[in-house]
Amino acid sequence: MIRMLMQWILNAVALWIVSRYVNGFVIGDWLSAMIAVVVIGLFNATFGLLLKIITLPLGILSFGLFFLVINAVVLKFSSDFVPGFRVETFKAALLGALALAVLHLLFGFLTPKRRRVEYRAEY
Repeated sequence: MIRMLMQWILNAVALWIVSRYVNGFVIGDWLSAMIAVVVIGLFNATFGLLLKIITLPLGILSFGLFFLVINAVVLKFSSDFVPGFRVETFKAALLGALALAVLHLLFGFLTPKRRRVEYRAEY
C-alpha cells in the first residue's frame, strides 16, 4: 500500500516537473496533478491498452516509438477531463510523453525494488 502511494506521488511529481519544462503542458496545482495521475492511469489502462493492441504491428515496426504517440494521445485526451490540467497542442503532448518516459525510467532506478521472498521446504 505504501509502495502504491509512493508511486502515485512520484508520478504526480514527474507530471509537475514536465509541466515546468514543456511549453503548452500546464498544471494548476498539486491537487490537479494528483487527480491527473489517476485519470491518466485509468485512460492508459483502458483506452491506451486498446490502442496499443490495435496498433501492435506498427509499434513493432517502429521499435516501440509509436507507443510514445499513443501515450501522447492519452495525455491529450485526459487533459480534457481534469480541471487545472491542460495540454494545449499535440507537440506539447508528445514532448510531455517523452519527458514522462525518461522521468519514469529515472524514478524506476531510484525507488527500491520489492523483495521476493523464497520459501524453501526443508526436510
